[in-house]
Amino acid sequence: MKGQETRKRSALPAAALTAASAVIALVLAAAGSGAFGGTPVNSAAGGYFSSTATPVAPGAPAFSIWSLIYAGLLAYSVWQLLPNARASARQASLRPWAAASMLLNAAWLWVVQLGSVPGSLGVMAALLAVLCRIFQLSRAHAPGSRTEAVLSDGTFGLYLGWICVAMIANVAAVLAWAGLALPAEPTSVVVLCAAALVGISLAFRRTWAPLLSIAWGLAWIAVARANGPLVLPATALTAGTAAAAVLAAGVLIAGLHMGSGLRHGTARAGRMEQA
Repeated sequence: MKGQETRKRSALPAAALTAASAVIALVLAAAGSGAFGGTPVNSAAGGYFSSTATPVAPGAPAFSIWSLIYAGLLAYSVWQLLPNARASARQASLRPWAAASMLLNAAWLWVVQLGSVPGSLGVMAALLAVLCRIFQLSRAHAPGSRTEAVLSDGTFGLYLGWICVAMIANVAAVLAWAGLALPAEPTSVVVLCAAALVGISLAFRRTWAPLLSIAWGLAWIAVARANGPLVLPATALTAGTAAAAVLAAGVLIAGLHMGSGLRHGTARAGRMEQA
């Protein structure tokens, strides 16, 4: 008991720093996205990040997922200040990476505002690496409560899945900026199939949050390529199929896991009756 109280006190500076990082990052992100006036991201850096700039750019409504991610990050930053969260060894390992992810997101927006398309890819790669590390650490130990599962695992899972899709669009934006005109199809088809494989591989880890955001991003790529100024039928079909495949894999594996659990429970009950 005394050791737990000591951990709570010793973790307070790190928790406060994480919360401060969240506030700073969210304000900088809002300013960098043009929320306070200025240039929106889809018009910054020569327009290479608009929803019609490349074959794998998601439709504009896809970016509304940021509202959910930002709300989750803000809720997480408040929750991790609470005594039980401060006493958590799991959260102690996650805090620096969580703060880094929020600050890197703000940095990406400002790099884009400054017009550096290649620089944005470097920041995006660092952000993806940080989120992968958060995912790895989160999987190493189960959450201590449902609240932690939602605010920590759920928020950063959505964040990871969306950045996986954003990374694809960012690479395409850099290639367009560099004048490397690869064939729109089949290049986009191959890339989207690879994204689907990433989502399906995550399904085997029985984690829903990144699956949902990957599927969301892929679905909006499908919508954007089926309508508007950059219509690519094969890309639209592939993106839509990929989104459905990711979700189907999640449902199938979850169903198999539940069925396995029921069978084990029935067998255990039978052994107890025989005893």
